[in-house]
Amino acid sequence: MKIGICGIGGRMGNAILRIMTNRGHKLCAAFESENSGLINKNAKELVSNPLCGCIISAINREALSEVDGVIDFSTPEAAMKLISIIHELKKPVVIGTTGFSGEQIDEIKQYSKIAPMIYSPNMSLGVNILFKLTEIASKALSTEYDVEIFEAHHRNKKDAPSGTAKRLLEIIKGNLTGLSGASVMNGRDGITGERTANEIGIHAMRGGSIIGEHTVYFTGLDDRIELTHRAVNRDVFAAGAVAAMEYLHGKGAGFYTMYDVLGFK
Repeated sequence: MKIGICGIGGRMGNAILRIMTNRGHKLCAAFESENSGLINKNAKELVSNPLCGCIISAINREALSEVDGVIDFSTPEAAMKLISIIHELKKPVVIGTTGFSGEQIDEIKQYSKIAPMIYSPNMSLGVNILFKLTEIASKALSTEYDVEIFEAHHRNKKDAPSGTAKRLLEIIKGNLTGLSGASVMNGRDGITGERTANEIGIHAMRGGSIIGEHTVYFTGLDDRIELTHRAVNRDVFAAGAVAAMEYLHGKGAGFYTMYDVLGFK
């Protein structure tokens, strides 16, 4: 495939570039912010591979017209600009950027009526298996189990809780009977009183170079179920993003998910 990357100068952009070229895909568009020092440089300076001889530029329609699809790991602002152009070209897009507002997510979903897209707060195939396991557990259990979510990331992560933690929260509230209207406790401080059965706790840790860790706790009076995923490097996210783009190739318009990529029904 001829693939574009939005946010190529970031750690995820670099990982995606390396993995996609190793899988035989060609980089045909590379985007960075207009004030980036990478503008007008050749992407071969990032990864030495004959499949990535592409000049890095700001997001533009001309470059997008040359690709089979785009993978985006940038910022919400850059992603929305990308979508505003690429929807007119009806090109597939994989969005791994997090931190969108509710209105922006609604706008992203509108794009899927025109062209195929996958938006996921976490592209790791393993994390999406965690999503599925959380769904299964939530459907099987009741509010006799207290539910808490823990996530940990590196010191430079800007948003909290993580998009993955928020997605886990959505899955729990949507599938565990009695928790659809549960209060969300973002950490606890002071005299909070006894824990109620109608709340879900989310706890965020930031430090060092932690790539990403998520655990869902279902804690009963007699046992505790822990579902955990730990990423040891960013390749798991990059490989999932490339797999998502490969899945979208040749698909019609629609809002696809990583469950589709994994073959879940």
